[in-house]
Amino acid sequence: MITQSMRSSAITLGIFALIATGMVAGFHALTDQRILQSQQQSLTESLNSLVPSSRYNNDLLHDILSIQNNDLLNLEQPETVFRARKNGLPVAVIFPVIAPDGYSGKIRLLVAINTNGELAGVRVLAHKETPGLGDAIDIDKSSWMLDFNHKSLLSPTADGWYVKKDNGVFDQFTGATITPRAVVKAIHNALLYYQLHQQTLFSPVVVTAHE
Repeated sequence: MITQSMRSSAITLGIFALIATGMVAGFHALTDQRILQSQQQSLTESLNSLVPSSRYNNDLLHDILSIQNNDLLNLEQPETVFRARKNGLPVAVIFPVIAPDGYSGKIRLLVAINTNGELAGVRVLAHKETPGLGDAIDIDKSSWMLDFNHKSLLSPTADGWYVKKDNGVFDQFTGATITPRAVVKAIHNALLYYQLHQQTLFSPVVVTAHE
């Protein structure tokens, strides 16, 4: 027979269970929000390392475009293009490109190109190149990647878009030529892609009306 005391205890336990469940759900929601904010902050910092925030005043994380795989970019899945604008006018685009022929595998790059077709900057997102040799493509290991700043399809011309060992203008690394050769080719391909798709890359943001 259920007594009044037992009934009260059950109700109390139920209330505590509901409170605990609510606290856990709230904690997870708060944690997920903080993780998302941290990820967005990290992404913004990466983008700003290529295109400083002083150069644009739009919401870089929402002025985006999805691009599909292309022979020039070697993407493995649809990727996001970030578009920087100043007072509504195009400034630069930032998008990923893959160098498929690195010494130890694929090299994933983030390339920023100004509206005039010049490189605003290039950074490595991921690679498996040899420490002490091919990893000089990392900006925290050497300044080699900075040599691409302000380069374009016209400077140098097509004949110069190779490492010096191949009669181009870009340095290779001591004891490592395959890695820089792959990166130079991938960046040149990114510039070619931009030249072919500039209008699409800077197409206006489509705002969908909601009832």
